[in-house]
Order: sequence, then structure tokens, then C-alpha cells
Amino acid sequence: MNQKKRKRIGDLLIEANVITEEQLMDALLEQKRSGQRLGDQLVLMNIVDEDTIIQVLEYQLGIKKVNLHEVEIDRKLVSIISEDLARKYQVLPLRKVNDNLLVAMVDPLDYYAIDDLRLSTGFQIEPAIAKRNEIQVALNRYYGMQKSIDKMLEDMPLNEDDEGFLEAQQADDSPVAKMVNQLLGQAIQVGASDVHIDPHENETLIRLRVDGVLRTERTLPKNMNNVLVSRIKIMSKLNIAEKRLPQDGRFKMDVDLRNIDLRVSILPTVYGEKVVMRLLDTGNVTLGIEKLGFSKQNEINFRKMINSAYGIILVTGPTGSGKSTTLYTALQNLNTDDVNIITVEDPVEYQIKGINQVQVRSNIGMTFAAGLRSILRQDPDIIMLGEIRDTETAEISLRAALTGHLVLSTLHTNDSVSAISRLIDMGVEPFLVSSAVVGVVAQRLVRRVCKNCATPYVPTEEEQQLFYGRGLNTERLSKGKGCSTCNNTGYKGRLAIHETLLVDDEMRNMITQKNQDSVYRNYVSGKGFKSMFEDGLMKAAQGMTSLDEIYRVTVE
Repeated sequence: MNQKKRKRIGDLLIEANVITEEQLMDALLEQKRSGQRLGDQLVLMNIVDEDTIIQVLEYQLGIKKVNLHEVEIDRKLVSIISEDLARKYQVLPLRKVNDNLLVAMVDPLDYYAIDDLRLSTGFQIEPAIAKRNEIQVALNRYYGMQKSIDKMLEDMPLNEDDEGFLEAQQADDSPVAKMVNQLLGQAIQVGASDVHIDPHENETLIRLRVDGVLRTERTLPKNMNNVLVSRIKIMSKLNIAEKRLPQDGRFKMDVDLRNIDLRVSILPTVYGEKVVMRLLDTGNVTLGIEKLGFSKQNEINFRKMINSAYGIILVTGPTGSGKSTTLYTALQNLNTDDVNIITVEDPVEYQIKGINQVQVRSNIGMTFAAGLRSILRQDPDIIMLGEIRDTETAEISLRAALTGHLVLSTLHTNDSVSAISRLIDMGVEPFLVSSAVVGVVAQRLVRRVCKNCATPYVPTEEEQQLFYGRGLNTERLSKGKGCSTCNNTGYKGRLAIHETLLVDDEMRNMITQKNQDSVYRNYVSGKGFKSMFEDGLMKAAQGMTSLDEIYRVTVE
């Protein structure tokens, strides 16, 4: 290695006028006490940030910078560097070309590490620089689970006909059990709502849905699919021998002092059984109405709805739009000693103290309609139905709403106004709809701009006109440029955009006459109604989300 590249990081930072001699001496003194690398010590002392160090190394020495969220990592290379060495030096092998091994490093000027890696691998080491937290996430991803995979391939019977296969799946300390726990722990750590195990012709994919978007997390050998599925079936108390029919189950586990409820769905496909696990954090059921993300006017409208003495309130939107969270939050708000609240759900997602919750079981005739008929004889004040799916359930719900009960339910429609027409199209008499419906909330979930890498920008003239046309004035919008915190997506977390429709006397007359959706929409627009698109624009103007996200989930 030539003398130019033997420079120390402190000298380079001084040459680049990033730090002073005095700051370097202070950091070196502190480093002797802490034992940290010099670069880490400078960051800890807030003398310089990690991005600046990376830029100096990149421009001064020409060391390649890599973003581990974007680089394709050859998984076969993971075994070239042992986990002990990888964690000791904070390195990750990326690519091999002839006798050269490209290695991502936190400190590419650690020549002892480079020499050690060269001797242990037999390759010439080409260092690249990556952020510390990106390398740590990658080490956990590639090495953490790799141990379990290697152990399974070595020690465990992977064929169901082998003696001891079932016994191996049932043992809580078996490699497959550890691997499933590790997979779920990782999913919870990154905030995934769903875990998919997807069998393909030559491989099995582990995919996570984070902030509403699905991403592939790992690729596993094809023969591991049966082992994983069998273990999950045992945890969910499902029939391990049944492979031709879909199965649904659930189980609970504690992860980092959090109680996680997992809903499991297993579906036979041409390449094997596909598993989807929905993760529900039972310790974080409701948020409080003020934390649901309503605009000021929408919150006023929603509180008016749930404080009604009787009638039906509908929450609409596609699967995964946060309808359940809104309903549970409303129930929590209404849950006092002087009311009897009963729910009929499929499935019961969260269990709330003080509320009687009933599970739908269609296979034995316990449908929404049957459950609703039964609970009307239980003297309820407030009823929550998981979903209105058919005419019978719709009619019973609306009649219950007219006989002094407050009913909350969900409906799959694109917006709030079309919920009225949907009920009538299902065969419910218009006079029933007009008399019973108090209001409708429509919602979608959009991704939040990552606070860590949010970058303001001046909107184009066309974008400005979009805001001005709706009475919104904005000179700056935000978008995330991508960082390790948000997995380089520019988004971290989600928030809801809403529209709330309150049904007044004039609108009741219009419903009785079976008008078109456009007539209802024109009427409420004249009374200050804001669509989801407009609510989204308002939140984009506040820097909470981006225009791209609003366009992704709404149709205007």
C-alpha cells in the first residue's frame, strides 16, 4: 500500500480544514481513555459528523463510498469472512472479482484490519466506506440468520419423511425455532406490519411490509420452506399434515418486553405453502383521537359522530388503511362504566378491557348477521361490527341504529360519499340509509417524510397552482433524500389522511331520492367538505408527507 494511502484520518481531516490541531489533540486524549476508533471519537464529541468523514475519505483518497441499502450483496461471500472478524472490524464482504474482494468498512484506513482480512481470506482487499449503522444492520441480517441457516442445513432433517422431523420442529431451542424468532424479532425491530414467506421455483423469499410497502429481506434455499412453514404451523396450533387447504391461526410472543399478537394465514401455491403473518402490537392498541392525524375540522366532525345518541358511523377504505385503529380508538373513547359495548369481529384483532368481543366463526354458522342478531338481545348501547359484507348484515345494522343503538362499522369504498350508494346498491332501502347514517369517515395511510433526511425544496409552478387552487399557500415542500434511518426510502412511519362526511337533514332528503354520488359531492363541497386529496395536500404543505405519496393513495 503506497505512502499516500498510509495517511491517518486525523491528518486528512486537518488538511481538508474540517477540524483543527487542537480538536484532534482533544479527541486523541479522549480516545486513550475510551478505546474508541478516532473517527468514532470525533463523532461522539460532536467535532465532526460521520457524513463529513466519509466525504473527506472519498474525495481525498478516492475510497469508494457504498450505500448498503442499494448495493447488491453476494450472499455466498458472507462465509468468506468469519462473523467474529466481521464484527471485530465492522466489515462486510460485497463482491469478488478474480483475486480482489470488495469489502465495506467503517474505517477503511484500519490497515491492521485490511492485513488481517487479506491473510484470513487469501484475497487482495479493496476497501469501501459505509456508515456504521448500515454495516451493523447488514451484519445482523447476513450473519445473524446465517448461523441458524447453516445449523439447520447441517443438523436438522429437512425432509418431512425423515425420522425426527416433527420432533425438531417442536423443540423451542432447535435451529428452526431460533431462526423464526430471529426473523420475527428483525421484523418487529424495523416496524414491519406483515411478514411474507414466499416459495418460488428455486428459492424462498422472506419479505417484510414496512410503512405499507413490501420489500425482500432475504433469499433462502428452496428446501427450507417446508421447515419454516411446519414450525409456524406448530406455533399457531394448525394441522401440520394439511398442505392442500388454506389454514388460518394465531399465536403470541414477547419481543423486547412487548407482547406481539401474530395472525397467520397459510395458502397452498404451486411451489409450496405461502405464509403471511400480520404483526399486532397488543401494547399499543389505541392512540387517542387527537393522535389519529385528523385535521382540526375533521376531528370536530368525528367527535360529533361518536357522541351521537344513536345511528351508524361508517369508516371506509381499502385493506390496510388504518380503519381498525380508528374504530378501536373510538371505542376506547366511548368505553365508560355506564355503557354496554359489544363487538362482532373477524378476527378479534385487539382485546380491550371492559368491552365484550365476539369472534365470527362462519364454519359453524356464527356469521356477522347471526352474531349481530344475538347481541341485540344482550342489551347493548354501542355495537361495533368488523365489516358490513352483505345485505342481511347491512339491514340488521341499520335497523339496530334506528332503534336506539350507536353502531360503528367498516365498508370497502373509495371515498366517504360512495358509502351511501354502496349501501343502497346492496339492496338496503334508501329511507333506512337516510334515517340511520350519522356520518362516514374515509381514510388512507401515507408514508411520513423521514425527519432525519427531510430536505425542503421549492415546488414547481404546476405544483404551486395545485395548492393555490385549493386555498393553500406553500413556498416549500419536503422530500426525504434517503438515509440509513429510513432504509434509503426517504420515508419513516405513516400518517392518515381523511375526509369526514356528516349527514344533515338536506342530505337525508337527497338520499331518500336516490341521487348520484356527484350530487352528494357537489352539495357537501359547498358546505366546506374537504376531500382526502385536499387533506393530503394540507399535510404535504406542512412537510409531513410528499406529493408523490398523496398521488399514490388517492384519485382526484
